[in-house]
Amino acid sequence: MSRISVRGFAVASATAVTTVGAVVGVAAGGQQQQGSSDPIEATAADSTLLADIPAGQQAVAQTASLTQQADVQSTAADAEARKSAEESARKQAAKDAKAKKAAADKAAAEKLAKEREAKEKKEVASRSATRDSSSFPQQASYTISEVQAMARQIVPSGQFQCFSNIVDHESTWNYKATNPSSGAYGLVQALPAGKMASAGADWQTNPATQIKWGLNYMNERYGSPCDAWSFWQANGHY
Repeated sequence: MSRISVRGFAVASATAVTTVGAVVGVAAGGQQQQGSSDPIEATAADSTLLADIPAGQQAVAQTASLTQQADVQSTAADAEARKSAEESARKQAAKDAKAKKAAADKAAAEKLAKEREAKEKKEVASRSATRDSSSFPQQASYTISEVQAMARQIVPSGQFQCFSNIVDHESTWNYKATNPSSGAYGLVQALPAGKMASAGADWQTNPATQIKWGLNYMNERYGSPCDAWSFWQANGHY
């Protein structure tokens, strides 16, 4: 029974009691005041106003309430799902941006390293002509220390040790060293020996001319004296 039907039952019961009292009063000879309303009519009116809601309408109301609750829950679920999706998208975007920046930084670092390496090789090549062999005074002969001093002035400092390692193995710093089997000649054992003429006509007697030619050869063929030395270590020659 609905709340309204219970109330209607209670009112109807109270009205019935009132009606019984009125009947008893009449039987006892009591007089009703003029102008008072008929209890029976009041009871009928109350019963009409507080009549039970029909069962069909109650079902419709309950269905509407459940539907409204479902709509509210669905809307809340949609909002939560949308919020979760937006948060996931934000995190993924931040992750992608971080990865993209890392890749860009790596590419920039690699590019800078390559540019620096190319610049260093270019400087090495250009320094081979920093001091021409003709700038050294001509002598009838040269000691090993004098030849090495020339090399230090011609070969870049960062490449000198590698250059020196090759000369040590090829000629032990003897600018007149000759290989009897192949004919290779000089500090860097040029083969054929006449190739050193490109650095100067005095290639047979001037260590500075041989050093200049040897440095140019290492730069052009291997990139630098140190690259030439790495090849020499792996192959026993250059």
